Amino acid sequence: MIRHQTRRKRAAALATAVTAAVFALGACDSGGGDEKANSGADKGPSIVAPGKPGEPARQLSADEAREEAVPPAPNSADFRYARMMIQHHSQALVMTGLVADRAGSSTVKRFADRIASGQKPEIAAMEGWLKNNGGDKRKRSHDHSRMPGMATEAQLDELRAARGRDFDERFLKLMITHHQGAVTMATEVLSEGNNVPVEEMATDVVAQQTVEIDRMRDLLR
Repeated sequence: MIRHQTRRKRAAALATAVTAAVFALGACDSGGGDEKANSGADKGPSIVAPGKPGEPARQLSADEAREEAVPPAPNSADFRYARMMIQHHSQALVMTGLVADRAGSSTVKRFADRIASGQKPEIAAMEGWLKNNGGDKRKRSHDHSRMPGMATEAQLDELRAARGRDFDERFLKLMITHHQGAVTMATEVLSEGNNVPVEEMATDVVAQQTVEIDRMRDLLR
C-alpha cells in the first residue's frame, strides 16, 4: 500500500516539476533567442525528479519529465480486476438481496443494506472505467468460478433455503469469505496493475471490506 502511495506522491512531484519547467522555458523564450539559436545546445532547464524508494533523484530534461509525467496506460491486470470485481460484487448483491425475507436479526438486515449500498456504486464506477478505457470491447478470457471468495451454486441454494438464525450464520460466513476474496483480488491489482483510478478503487475495497469483515465476525460471536 505504501509503495503505491509513494508512486502517487512521486507522480505529483514530477508533475509539479514539469509545470515549473514549462514556466521557466517560457521565460527563457522571451529573451535571448539569438543566443539560444546560436548555441544549439540549450534544451531548457533540467528537472530534479524524485527517485524510487532507496534510489537517488534524477536529472531530467523538460521533455523527458513531460513523458514520465503522463499517466501510464492500464495493463491487463487492471482490466482483469475491473471485470472480475464487477462479477464479484454482483454476487454479493445476490446474497444481500436474500436477507430482507430470510434473516432473523435486524442488525444483519441493516448490515446487508449497507453492503449493497456500498457495492452498487462501485459496480457502476468500474463499468464506467471499462467503457472509458475500451475494456468493454476486449475479449474476456478469465473464469469467474475461480475468483477467490465466490460462493458456489450449492451454497447459494442452501442460503436461499435457510431462515432465521440459520440464515444469519450462513450469510455472515459466506460474506466473510466473499469479502476476503475481494481483498485478495484488490491486493493483487495493487501489486500488478498500472492505473491510478483502478488503484484507488482497489484501495477503497481493501479498506472498506476489511472493516466489514471485522464487523461480521463480531456479529457471529
